[in-house]
Amino acid sequence: MSDAAAVFGDLSVESDELDLLVSGLSEPEWTAATPAPGWSIAHQIAHLAWTDRVALLAVTDPAAFAGEAEKAATAPATFVDDGARAGAALPAPVLLARWRDGRARLRRALDEASAGARFPWYGPPMSAPSMATARLMETWAHGQDIADALGVRRAPTARLRHVARIGVRARDYAFLVRGEQPPAEQFRVDLTGPGGELWTYGAEGAGQCVTGPALDFCLLVTQRAHRADLAVRAEGADAGRWLDIAQAFAGPPGAGRAPEGSEPEGPE
Repeated sequence: MSDAAAVFGDLSVESDELDLLVSGLSEPEWTAATPAPGWSIAHQIAHLAWTDRVALLAVTDPAAFAGEAEKAATAPATFVDDGARAGAALPAPVLLARWRDGRARLRRALDEASAGARFPWYGPPMSAPSMATARLMETWAHGQDIADALGVRRAPTARLRHVARIGVRARDYAFLVRGEQPPAEQFRVDLTGPGGELWTYGAEGAGQCVTGPALDFCLLVTQRAHRADLAVRAEGADAGRWLDIAQAFAGPPGAGRAPEGSEPEGPE
């Protein structure tokens, strides 16, 4: 199986598992608050549906996507919330159907994309496999918020490898989006996967490194938990700074989550 086929398949599985989690919810349950301040379960699914729609535009109609990007540039601090709010106002069955239809259309478009094609995005341009990886990362992250709201404990899976990889690859972006110069030196990242296997990134013997459980690293780079509450460790000042600001998603710097027992700060 090719890398592209693997991530396309894993995206479908991740989406289907989240679908099972929300498909039986009552209308009142859709309004339940999630750990993202101001965001209900409906907001979380609406955000995924909105992002699938603009991702589909990026793949099939770059000019139309450019128009969406221009709108976002005029309201960088609110465009994500605005999209989620509009979708969350829909009746739950309509929202669920919209999300299902949008992700199916995007999956087909990614399957049909030419090898080597690159598509515009809010961050750097993406290939079809990279776009699918980003969608899987967001589906997992927003699914985590939903699971937390419902009191459901999800078992980590090998699909976290995609989230970890995009988190590592987005290292420099996390610095640049904050107006900081990325470190010239690459880091070593050693993560323990769900089955006890070791996932490694970067050169062995690098002067700075990050270690910890893959699940905790993924929670960190998707800003679903604060560094203080995770077993991710850094050796080196630059690596430590990265763990403070890491984000796997494109767009403005995320506010992150407050440490447990503190007041929350924001949805991303």
